[in-house]
Amino acid sequence: MDFLKTLGVKEKNFGSSTGLEWGASTDQGELKSVSPVTGELIGSVYLASEADYENVIAKAQSAFHVWRQMPGPKRGEIVRQLGMKFREYKDPLGHLVSFEMGKSLQEGLGEVQEMIDICDLAVGQSRQMYGFTMHSERPEHRMYDQYHPLGIVTTVSAFNFPVAVWSWNATLAAVCGNVNLWKPSSKVPLSAIAVQNLVQEVLKENDLPEGIFNLMIGRGSTIGEKMLHDKRIPLISITGSTRVGQHAAKIIAGRFGKSILELGGNNAIILTENANLKLAVPAIVFGAVGTAGQRCTSTRRIIVHESIYKKVKSALTKAYSGMKIGSPMEASNHMGPLIDRDAVNMYLDAVKAVEEQGGKIICGGEVLSGKGYESGCYVTPAIAEVENHYAIVQEETFAPLLYLIKYEGDVSNAIALHNDVVQGLSSAIFTDNLQEAEQFLSCRGSDCGIANVNIGTSGAEIGGAFGGEKETGGGRESGSDAWKAYMRRQTNTINYGTELPLAQGIKFDI
Repeated sequence: MDFLKTLGVKEKNFGSSTGLEWGASTDQGELKSVSPVTGELIGSVYLASEADYENVIAKAQSAFHVWRQMPGPKRGEIVRQLGMKFREYKDPLGHLVSFEMGKSLQEGLGEVQEMIDICDLAVGQSRQMYGFTMHSERPEHRMYDQYHPLGIVTTVSAFNFPVAVWSWNATLAAVCGNVNLWKPSSKVPLSAIAVQNLVQEVLKENDLPEGIFNLMIGRGSTIGEKMLHDKRIPLISITGSTRVGQHAAKIIAGRFGKSILELGGNNAIILTENANLKLAVPAIVFGAVGTAGQRCTSTRRIIVHESIYKKVKSALTKAYSGMKIGSPMEASNHMGPLIDRDAVNMYLDAVKAVEEQGGKIICGGEVLSGKGYESGCYVTPAIAEVENHYAIVQEETFAPLLYLIKYEGDVSNAIALHNDVVQGLSSAIFTDNLQEAEQFLSCRGSDCGIANVNIGTSGAEIGGAFGGEKETGGGRESGSDAWKAYMRRQTNTINYGTELPLAQGIKFDI
């Protein structure tokens, strides 16, 4: 495959990098990357050792002392060059993301574009890392706050976005003066290696030290646990399941570290009787079957007013009957495979649970076989009629399984159903009624970190802060003022007078 050669991905690759040098350990086992598109082996990675980890941490600590001294706009210039490098290699990198993960080629290319866009945002942010000036109660005093870099910022990314989540964290953390350590998902290691190769080119072209952008591909039970317990890492950003986040948060908090957690989503769209179905139906279908339902913002639940329920059910069933399922490398297909056969089994278990708990599968729910489906990872997307309280509906099923839920009365009843899950990432309402829309966005409306009107739950722009509430974790990445999470805040007071007045008028004479 030409895109592998273009990106410098070999048949066998090493699992650690300091940005300029790759590790050489081969005694920790070999991680094989198999494409869910065809079932064929793409390449493999020698897992990093604990010695590799210590080497990377040492180089990162050393690089931090150099990198933090570089002016923010100068760091932004390096990130700008990263963005240009990603532009240059957008096509081969997009192909690799699609082939290794299984998302459509359009989505693979779109993910690389997201990397480019976040680089642009970070470049601008490099000149706007602002603090605030406050008036002191004491004469001839000036008071303000400012932000300083933390040190080593670690990103633990998930398989569904093999490269974009790294860029959300790494580029903003870098312009803030931090150095980066990336532990990618073991399901998509080659995409990470390709990105690291491109980063290495930029570092060499600018004669920068090793240790600024680092990569570790190793076992969670060894390398992952070392990261969680390592006091040399002040911040870890984790994208993954709620279970993983709970485990990590306890350990990190126990050593008073910081964490950004982007965990599970159980995202719902409310369709009121005032919904425009010409807008709603395409948004629902894309949100539910895009990336084969393997986005944290994928649409899981549709909460529909009883007056339009039959119409919505018919429209969605018709749309699903026309879904083209096949190789994501072909633009005409709507949905590609799940990431692996374990994901397929999880999907089938969820379909079975729906029926056992009283729900009804109205379409989909099968595994496809035959020519073009040899990997065993292709399924038909399913729609189920359920009630919100079912145990399976309360969970996040990372697959194309869409739940139809009927509500009666006004929008308050729909919002109550919407909020009655433990996750709180993305949400949406379709309505042409201003009062309904504003109620959904008010403090008694959606309890999610993202709330949309007349657009779906999936596909957030990088300009806004991304993240959720409740068991989604509460962290924020990407736009708005999310950059502050990668810095430590400091309040400064300067006395430029000749007296020493104390705050609150306290007198202390000696």
